[in-house]
Amino acid sequence: MLIRFEASNYRSIAEGVELSMVAVDRDREAAREVPHLGESLLTLAAVYGPNASGKSNIVGALAWLRDAVEDSLRFWEDGIPLEPFVFGTGPEETSEFVIEATIDGVRFEYVVELDANQIRYEGLFHYPEKKRRRIFEREGLELKLQRGLGALSGTRELLTDRTLALSVARRFDVPLVANFAREILRIQVLGQTLVNGSPGFLFGGRRPRSRRGGRATTLWFDKPDDDQPSLFSSVEEDGKWPTLNRREQALALLRLADLGIEDVVIDEQEVVYSSSGDTRTQRRLRLVHRSGGSATPIEFSAESEGTRTWFRLIGPVLTALQSGSMVIFDELDASLHPTLSAELLRVFRSPVTNPHGAQLIFTSHDTSLLNHLNRDEVWLTEKRLDGSTRLGALAEFAGERVRKSQNLENAYLHGRFGALPQVDQTEFLRALGLIG
Repeated sequence: MLIRFEASNYRSIAEGVELSMVAVDRDREAAREVPHLGESLLTLAAVYGPNASGKSNIVGALAWLRDAVEDSLRFWEDGIPLEPFVFGTGPEETSEFVIEATIDGVRFEYVVELDANQIRYEGLFHYPEKKRRRIFEREGLELKLQRGLGALSGTRELLTDRTLALSVARRFDVPLVANFAREILRIQVLGQTLVNGSPGFLFGGRRPRSRRGGRATTLWFDKPDDDQPSLFSSVEEDGKWPTLNRREQALALLRLADLGIEDVVIDEQEVVYSSSGDTRTQRRLRLVHRSGGSATPIEFSAESEGTRTWFRLIGPVLTALQSGSMVIFDELDASLHPTLSAELLRVFRSPVTNPHGAQLIFTSHDTSLLNHLNRDEVWLTEKRLDGSTRLGALAEFAGERVRKSQNLENAYLHGRFGALPQVDQTEFLRALGLIG
């Protein structure tokens, strides 16, 4: 589970910002105790703030780091695709990313400092028996390894100025490194805008790739596995949940949205191309709607954006719940009805549906969701005068502890926590000639 994430000098982030998943209020189901850490970690975190305040850049920084671990060895030969803060000295400064997470109860810390031309510093550490120990550490091309990790010595031969040591070392399948890298790569990123600002639904960072979203949703329907165990380990009245195969699990989550959809049909159809006259077989996805006593399959492209969004997130969400991994969702409210968004929060909060501690981190403008969030699950962004992003925890807003019982939506809308757009119509009215 993610403990905390820091980033500096990335897009609108100038000074370092920190997003922490450590619970303030530990006596509730969304806070999962981690014995060796001595803290409880949250399964939910929401980032709120005005447009252009940097919400997407907060989650985008975490998505960038995930992509970096996967891509640096193959795609960074000609340069590091880094976007530093454009004002002041940002372009001349290095960027830094820090991530801490627990894996099998052990705390790991990964740090990387780099610019567009080279990786200046990189280190991976763990805390067995609560003491910090180096796994590897590099400055420039000089790499130091923990004693006993000779199997990673081949990393030095593949290391370049623009290659992350973690990207190389994970390929040697040493559990201490491979397990941490796998945890980073299991992060799934969803949203209405790509990290580079292009429109469209995405699974991943700079470019959409189906593997970035874990198992594509269609695979959960297309290739059922009767031996697949249930995601859920909680009990019902009969003592245990029935074992469900993948298809049944996916259908259950689809029906949870109460969209009137009874089933999913994936088959093949022949398509004749008018330009060439060629006939080709093409996969077809249809959702079966029940109306009265009849069932009608409807083409997926004809469904509403909200229905398509809910369908697309089923695979990534089920994958996260099954593996205890993380889902990042930029602009959760853009295509989902508030009721569905709230239902998604319940799925991640409950130990019944989320027994392995999967985490959902999302950005939103939907203030109604604040009624479904605790004070330590909400983070606020504001745009400073220099154009940079400030990130603050609502639980400790402006140095004052926010009451656990406070109505967060009402307080937010009344400006109690700031992070609201400052609307001034004066210039607009003057341009219209309505005032002098």
